[in-house]
Amino acid sequence: MLYQAFVTALVVFLTVGGQELLGFTQLGRPIVIGPLLGLLMGDVKTGLLVGAALETVFMGVINIGGASSAEPGLAAALATSFAISMHAGVAVAIPIAIPLGVIGLQIKTLIYVGIIGPFASRFDKLAAEGNAKGITMLHYGLWFLQWFLYSLIPFFAILVGSKATQEVLEMIPKSILNGLSIAGNLLPAVGMAMLLKMMWDNKIAVYFFLGFIIVAYLKMPLIAIAAIALIIALVSTNRDLDLRKLSQQLKHVTVSAPTEQKHSSDPEIDDFFK
Repeated sequence: MLYQAFVTALVVFLTVGGQELLGFTQLGRPIVIGPLLGLLMGDVKTGLLVGAALETVFMGVINIGGASSAEPGLAAALATSFAISMHAGVAVAIPIAIPLGVIGLQIKTLIYVGIIGPFASRFDKLAAEGNAKGITMLHYGLWFLQWFLYSLIPFFAILVGSKATQEVLEMIPKSILNGLSIAGNLLPAVGMAMLLKMMWDNKIAVYFFLGFIIVAYLKMPLIAIAAIALIIALVSTNRDLDLRKLSQQLKHVTVSAPTEQKHSSDPEIDDFFK
């Protein structure tokens, strides 16, 4: 259990913390954390299933400023770890991940405000002194401190809470577990709905319905659908580029036509421009 807690904390530290250090590289997404943690814990299949399922749930979740809802990275790490260690299955792990993600975001904000925030005046002082090296060292030092403290959450959650969680799951009636399974199957649909709410455009809505028909009636695999989507995207991009070039040519003709007409109407002006 100590190894599992250490591995989970390390993955959270490197992925959730690493994505901000390197410029939001999406390392902290569930689709990355789930398979990586599954590989380190010897159950890649469960890691892939949990990661893919939680990615559909959190795909439309973007934490910007005060518009924050949940932390997908911590939720994915704990859900994957619990699913592998307790053999609870993906359907039970997903509903557990949602409140964990909400709690994780609140703790992350608390670390920001209570521990990292007070050092802002120190940065101002170093900048006034022109101490670039000190700013760099303080930046990386605070980054390490912040994500080290944050990674302690999954460490103690796995080390202390897994046994308690297992006992609680054993006490839950099967009817409740069935309800959790149904809720877990519905949550990816909620995530896709949140994504569509932001991206919906009547001009491209036809592609959404095309994908639905392909999946529901033609039963094509996701890889084939992704290939078709890529082809459509390339064709649409080339068409848009051609239309843009044509529009620029028409605009140039429209602008130059009156000038040519004006020149040809007055021979003296024409001679002047020649």
